[in-house]
Amino acid sequence: MQKIQIPKGTKDVLPDQVYLWHHVEQIIRDTTRHFGFSEIRFPAFEHTELFLRGVGDTTDIVQKEMYTFLDKGGRSITLRPEGTASVVRSVVENGLYAGTLPLKVYYIAPVFRYERPQAGRLREHHQFGVECFGSASPEADAEVIALADTFLRRLGIDGLTVSINSIGCSACRPMYHAALKEYFAPQIDDMCRNCKERLEKNPLRLLDCKEDHCHAIAKDAPKTIDYLCDECAEHFDYLQCCLDAMGIAYKVDSRIVRGLDYYTKTVFEFVASNIGAQATVCGGGRYDKLVETLGGPATPGLGFGIGIERLLMVLEASGKTVEAPPGPSIFIGSIGDRAGLAAQVLVCRLRQLGISAQRDLLGRSLKAQMKYADKLKAKNTIIIGDNEMDEKSAMMKNM
Repeated sequence: MQKIQIPKGTKDVLPDQVYLWHHVEQIIRDTTRHFGFSEIRFPAFEHTELFLRGVGDTTDIVQKEMYTFLDKGGRSITLRPEGTASVVRSVVENGLYAGTLPLKVYYIAPVFRYERPQAGRLREHHQFGVECFGSASPEADAEVIALADTFLRRLGIDGLTVSINSIGCSACRPMYHAALKEYFAPQIDDMCRNCKERLEKNPLRLLDCKEDHCHAIAKDAPKTIDYLCDECAEHFDYLQCCLDAMGIAYKVDSRIVRGLDYYTKTVFEFVASNIGAQATVCGGGRYDKLVETLGGPATPGLGFGIGIERLLMVLEASGKTVEAPPGPSIFIGSIGDRAGLAAQVLVCRLRQLGISAQRDLLGRSLKAQMKYADKLKAKNTIIIGDNEMDEKSAMMKNM
């Protein structure tokens, strides 16, 4: 029969590679714990309305990339394309906004986007994200950026650039939108179809277009920070003071707007210099209206997302190595049926004592068993045969 292939844009994590994932996940858990974040888990699929309202109907994610289908009950369901909307839905549905604030949570979860597969960008990828609710202070922005910075440094990723921007709020953004429309209108015929459609709906999205000719036009567009209201300008200035005080190097980049409609005020990215075009390894920002948009009370929030596959690419490109897990402490070789049964019992008892132990399960010769033990990188080998059974002894060898 013909072999069934893995779906395009997905990837198996094989046994000889999964320890790299465990390494990253352990640093995630350690770092988030040190910053006071607790884990949250949520479904792989949600009602489509969540992402239409939460992510924004003018975004590439909603317009092009979602896996959406009707279930057997006729309900429109979407595999989650990102994590923030699901977290906010859970916060609202479970009333977590009424508990101790700030609420600080993190997640490690697969997300699904139908896009052209390329290095560092898959149709299913795994995302580490954090979300912080309840604080409108730029100090919260600085703490979330510091968490990302600490995590990436602990992971050993060098050559990172931290870029920040402010995209304003509902008070000052209309004036900026007007400036964008005035800038883009004379050139809109030279831009892609999506940009033409978005000019009136949400001109901010034109700054995020990935088409080369659109990107070139957007390069000289008006800057967000020139149109901030006093409150947003003060917020952004104080964020920079916080980052300076914390010793986190950064640059202000007015081109950063992020690809999701829910962002307000602060947005930021961490960019690696060694994996080519898809260099952003972390992106996030503030979303002070999202809880309200999804049916909750006015509750400020912010967070970030990091693609784990892309992190592993950066580590590999940097020449960073992660030590593979050790082999079993003891391998038990056996000769004959009686000895085989005794080996089974001994392996069981060793494991009950918390000692990693393995034995042959294929009935191989002793020579083949020793080769197997060597491949497993066993530290010690115990050999049991008929003579050892009669003498109630065993031969032990340090590998």
